[in-house]
Amino acid sequence: MSKIFFVLGKSCSGKDTIFQFLKENRELNLKTVVGYTTRPMRQGETEGVEYHFVSKERLQEMKDMSKVIECRDYNTVHGIWSYFTADDGQIDLGKGDYLYIGTLESYNDMVKYYGRDFVVPLYIEVENGERLERAVRRERKQEQPKYAELCRRFLADEEDFKEENLKNAGIVRRYINDNIDCCIEEIVRTIKEYKD
Repeated sequence: MSKIFFVLGKSCSGKDTIFQFLKENRELNLKTVVGYTTRPMRQGETEGVEYHFVSKERLQEMKDMSKVIECRDYNTVHGIWSYFTADDGQIDLGKGDYLYIGTLESYNDMVKYYGRDFVVPLYIEVENGERLERAVRRERKQEQPKYAELCRRFLADEEDFKEENLKNAGIVRRYINDNIDCCIEEIVRTIKEYKD
């Protein structure tokens, strides 16, 4: 039975690095899904690579056709930008396994759409003090560090990923990322177990 392996975790847990490794691992042969956004394309981005860039009207059309699997709206200084996943034929559970990265909310929506048997959570966890140190180190490298935003994200993650929410989502297993190589090895073993 095909699966969607869903990487999720708090900011600075290493989930993007882990996702990239899993994506490039030819032995796992996981297909990825290109998401959609209503935000403008940035310089250096390519349609259909980072995202499918669509208008708010197109998003509404897809919602009206019940093609939107999950959608997250962010109120930015430029207005509301939506990021979403659509049932557009990219995911065909009869034709292999998939890799996806998202939030706890998008994980719950994916489970609601495809069913718990098809979506496997890969929840990456890092001790909070270490995660905060990583976030500060990363932010310090920016041309104009935004420490207030870092703090806002950190606190929002604490609320979003509280134990009650993880329990309600049915997420029990955690992949502790205090050593990225060991963490990746454990995740790869899990994926192979599901694929066998």
